[in-house]
Amino acid sequence: MPLLQIEDDGFRLDGDPFRILSGGLHYFRVHPDLWDDRLHKARLMGLNTVETYVPWNLHQPQPDEFRMDGGLDLPRFLELAADEGLHVLLRPGPYICAEWEGGGLPSWLLADPSVRLRSRDPKFLTAVDDYFGRLLPPLHDRLATRGGPVLAVQVENEYGAYGDDTAYMEHLADSLRRHGVDVPLFTCDQPADLERGALPGVLATANFGSRSAAHLATLRAARPSEPLLCAEFWIGWFDRWGGNHVVRGAEQASQELDELLATGASVNFYMFHGGTNFGFMNGANDKHTYRPTVTSYDYDAPLDEAGDPTEKFAAFREVIAKYAPVPTEFPPARAAKFGPQAVELTENIGLLVAAPALGNAVASHRPLTMEELGQDYGFVLYEADLPDAGPALLEVEQVRDRAQIFLDGQPVGVLERESHEHSLTFTVPRPGTVLTVLVENQGRVNYGPGIHDRKGLLGGVLLNGAPLDGWASRPLPLTALQDLPFGTGSATPTGPAFYRGSFDADRTADTFLHLDGWTKGSAWVNGFALGRYWSRGPQRSLYVPGPVLRRGGNEVVVLELHAPGRERKVDFRDAPDLGPVED
Repeated sequence: MPLLQIEDDGFRLDGDPFRILSGGLHYFRVHPDLWDDRLHKARLMGLNTVETYVPWNLHQPQPDEFRMDGGLDLPRFLELAADEGLHVLLRPGPYICAEWEGGGLPSWLLADPSVRLRSRDPKFLTAVDDYFGRLLPPLHDRLATRGGPVLAVQVENEYGAYGDDTAYMEHLADSLRRHGVDVPLFTCDQPADLERGALPGVLATANFGSRSAAHLATLRAARPSEPLLCAEFWIGWFDRWGGNHVVRGAEQASQELDELLATGASVNFYMFHGGTNFGFMNGANDKHTYRPTVTSYDYDAPLDEAGDPTEKFAAFREVIAKYAPVPTEFPPARAAKFGPQAVELTENIGLLVAAPALGNAVASHRPLTMEELGQDYGFVLYEADLPDAGPALLEVEQVRDRAQIFLDGQPVGVLERESHEHSLTFTVPRPGTVLTVLVENQGRVNYGPGIHDRKGLLGGVLLNGAPLDGWASRPLPLTALQDLPFGTGSATPTGPAFYRGSFDADRTADTFLHLDGWTKGSAWVNGFALGRYWSRGPQRSLYVPGPVLRRGGNEVVVLELHAPGRERKVDFRDAPDLGPVED
């Protein structure tokens, strides 16, 4: 692969003028068996480069554990990009934002209450240096200096929107260099934050989605003698629970792209293909009100969540063709899907009953946070005995993020962080009644000062004004459900419960799981965690990658936190429902 050179008059590859035409494609949001398909379609749209973040929290789930296999096999993803003739812009963090859980920062960092993320705190920097030391050596052969596809590597991510500690950024750049990164480095910031986030001697780039000429002029004023690159050209947006599905018209977005390319600048679409926040990996925002992101990361991108070309694909390809050659091959409009098929979930088990099989309780005088329990994602189940009968006021200092309250297994209420709820009244039927609190981590904050986002019940818990002591805190990561003792029967459990059913498939094609009438929870197909659903919308279906299905028998498991759908049925259909479109 040729080397990227940064000259006063633009980018060059081994001396030849070069314009970066890139698109965001996050390997960790796409089933690994579909990476080659998405990369091929990127080239067919006219791109010569793809961009990807690297999620620290998935690659290093514990300080002494590092993964780079299966869906995290980044070397393989980079090889596939090279095989497709694509270059790569690599964005390893340590912080990535990305509307990803915690901005990609591993939750175990938060087990130390004094840690200061994205700073020169020695505890943080030691962890970052260890991460780079594990991540980067296996990628050396994928750098352009060694014949690989990686043209450039980003330092941190939009740091100017968070802080202005140049020494912190310099430490990260030095660490990347110490661990073998010898291709050009770059930073990215929104135009107003360029001065705070940029580094001397490192290429500065800007992120925006409109007014290209004005924003590029700001970048040119900050860096008079560098190539112009929009590192995130926002052509869509993400959705949050309780909102509408956000779209951006293809005509408007392509006009903005034309304006950008007419300046001679390079571009990275954010996103070319968004993919999915599988499992519990969606992030959240908290600008005075907590707002979790939905499972789908469709992003109204040129490729939709299932990898099919959208109207934007054709529109962008047409614009790109004005400035660079595009392949004559064009991808099929839409791949065949599996469905429709209804599946009855005939087996069930209550979550409170199944809890001992899902995690071991830890005794303490107060509720322990998820991080204190060494847990990343999922739920924590808290229990305490109530000393007296009669009217009671329960007050919780902080709920992170949604707590369902039970007395002797019977639901009595819900407290939501999003609604700023902290207290609940109920009547205790007898002394010794068991108070159970099921707390869901709905996604750690991925942007701004709220990234120090610990989960569970935080701070004190009062009952009628007095501290409530003597707790059992049980982590429920829900990473292994295969040994749950499901039972059959017509009775529907009270409260949260797992439901299981089976179905046959005659082919392994993409499909969409619809949960009409169900309320809130998560779903798995053949053990693969699809993500969360919630009747408040906008998203009303879950994408199922074709490689997850098996020819013949398949299994679907649903954790419903409230009430299952009528007749306890789910449907596999050939089209998604991402909800009503925002005006």
